[in-house]
Amino acid sequence: MKIILTQEVSGLGAPGDIVEVKDGFGRNYLLPQGFAIAWTKGAEKQVTVIKRARSAREIRDLDHANEVKGQLEGLKVNLKARAGDGGRLFGSVTSAEIVDAVKGAGGPVLDRRRLEVPGHIKSTGTYPVKIKLHPDVTASFNLNVVQG
Repeated sequence: MKIILTQEVSGLGAPGDIVEVKDGFGRNYLLPQGFAIAWTKGAEKQVTVIKRARSAREIRDLDHANEVKGQLEGLKVNLKARAGDGGRLFGSVTSAEIVDAVKGAGGPVLDRRRLEVPGHIKSTGTYPVKIKLHPDVTASFNLNVVQG
């Protein structure tokens, strides 16, 4: 089955890519979840629109990715979260909250879907967070979750 990805699917491709997948995977998972649309000649024209939008918010090239990596690794990111006694959070920290904390600390605007968080953050402390900026560049920084 030939499909056009509308969102990034790890191991498969990025938005706008035309890929060939097994019929069941496409029909039962990718299409209902909204990760892809069926390939047609008209839909292929939409690929240019998707790719144009992706290039506007994506890291431009390897040099820009290394520049952003340098910004992130020199950053002290603190995130205030509601916590009870003993530092246990009410809920867990989401990737959107991490992106907002990075922006609030003076860092660049990041795509929350590219964050790699070690499990669920459910207590105060320092956690290593990785983000894939470019296929060849992965930046890491420490997230300090404090009671607030």
